[in-house]
Amino acid sequence: MEITITEILDDLRAADEITRRFERRYWLSSADFYKLYSQGWLDDGEHTEDWTMWSAFYEIKREREAELETLSHTRVQELLDQTKEPPLALNSPEPTLIISS
Repeated sequence: MEITITEILDDLRAADEITRRFERRYWLSSADFYKLYSQGWLDDGEHTEDWTMWSAFYEIKREREAELETLSHTRVQELLDQTKEPPLALNSPEPTLIISS
């Protein structure tokens, strides 16, 4: 499966919006929430729907951040390989990343 940087950034924006909403509601960072959730500390039944949604969007956010990092590092290396000296030209088509499903 191929994914573009635009798709990665769109997913990141959406996941960030949703995780920020939960952070404001429960006064926890998503990273701290996820650690507690993953260790079974938050399974009270009353907020199961919130916890499930928050954890899913936090996972999406982390995956897309990793994909963005991979794509960016690959792009920088390609640019450095093509350029003998500064400045780098950043005007090529949008790159894609092939990810496993």
